[in-house]
Amino acid sequence: MDFINKWMDGLTKTRKQTFGRIATLFGAADITEDTWEELESLLVQADIGVETTDSVVEALRFRVKEDGVFRTADLQDILREELLVRLDPAPLIRLDQQPAIVLLVGVNGSGKTTTAAKLGKQYSERGKKVLLAAADTYRAAAVDQLQIWGERLNLPVIAGQPNADPGAVAYDAVQAALSRQTDIVFVDTAGRLHTRFNLMEELKKVDRVVGKALPGAPHATWLVLDATTGQNALNQAKAFKEAVKVTGVILAKLDSSARGGMAFAIQREIGLPILYAGLGEKPDDLQRFDREAFVDGLLTKNKSLN
Repeated sequence: MDFINKWMDGLTKTRKQTFGRIATLFGAADITEDTWEELESLLVQADIGVETTDSVVEALRFRVKEDGVFRTADLQDILREELLVRLDPAPLIRLDQQPAIVLLVGVNGSGKTTTAAKLGKQYSERGKKVLLAAADTYRAAAVDQLQIWGERLNLPVIAGQPNADPGAVAYDAVQAALSRQTDIVFVDTAGRLHTRFNLMEELKKVDRVVGKALPGAPHATWLVLDATTGQNALNQAKAFKEAVKVTGVILAKLDSSARGGMAFAIQREIGLPILYAGLGEKPDDLQRFDREAFVDGLLTKNKSLN
């Protein structure tokens, strides 16, 4: 029940401002063309994306005709089913290598540094020996922030001097992990503007340097997206996927967003699995993505299931 309530609470803003209006649409009236037009408009406003919206509405129209549904009140369960099939279950995360090197990538302000700390805490609590690497050397605040998190959570942090080569910091972190027999290294890379070619090339360099330090690394590259940016996050995901081998997405700040629908667009248009969702500021508010909890958190009218 605590798990369910965490999702319900984390998605309050999205539910109230966008999907809540969809729930209101499902009253006791008959289904008309106006119903479809309003539903389509609300789904687009929820940042599900035009392509995904079209496919959902088309599927709903078909189901309504096939099942002989006439009342809008019967649409909610069908919509839930159609939204669920457009989200893949979060895959099992296997980080069996020792050390396993995980790159966290994304634009400035997406929440990478905080996410690195939260992941570190979670894996540490599972008995893993964790190392954090502050490779965002161009933003002094990022290095300081990760070091503060490291002290607070009792996690070691490898950091370089301000404006040091990010690749060198990542390399040092891998070497430290090898010598200390660390299980997992989370590398907080410098924020990249996905529209800036030279910055994306530098990210590729970090990826290559890590591979030279430890053949086969990085073993995972997770893209941290700010859920509050809506469809712009989709453009970021496309750019980062082209630059480095992104293996999964973390939706940060989902609790602060009214645009949770972009999760569907990421699945449909990018084909990347969503691994985690940020539902609050505390370390344990970073939750493994659960498609049923997510969809129910969007569509359920009640704030809590207590």
